[in-house]
Amino acid sequence: MKVERELLKGVAPMVVLEILSRGAMYGYELSEALARRSGDVLTLGRGTLYPLLYNLEAKKLVEGRWEKNESARRRRYYSITSRGKDELAEQKAQLRELTTGLNLVFGGALVPA
Repeated sequence: MKVERELLKGVAPMVVLEILSRGAMYGYELSEALARRSGDVLTLGRGTLYPLLYNLEAKKLVEGRWEKNESARRRRYYSITSRGKDELAEQKAQLRELTTGLNLVFGGALVPA
């Protein structure tokens, strides 16, 4: 089941920061990692992912750098900044609070902690 677009929009920056906290990636690689790690529940197309990355970069939460790979093709690799790590920690804390509240509302059966 795919997550509704508006719901995903709210968590997309956090999941992108989480994946980048594990290492630098270029856009397509990041999109594939997100889909794979979420069991294909969370997917971001190019039209969503790249504007999100540009926005995170403008906020200094990620930084991009151009690199050439073995075939001399240039790719823009994104990595999380220290500011991005702080933001991710804050967002994770808020998500834990939200999860606690949802568990209370749904009796703990719908959203595991």
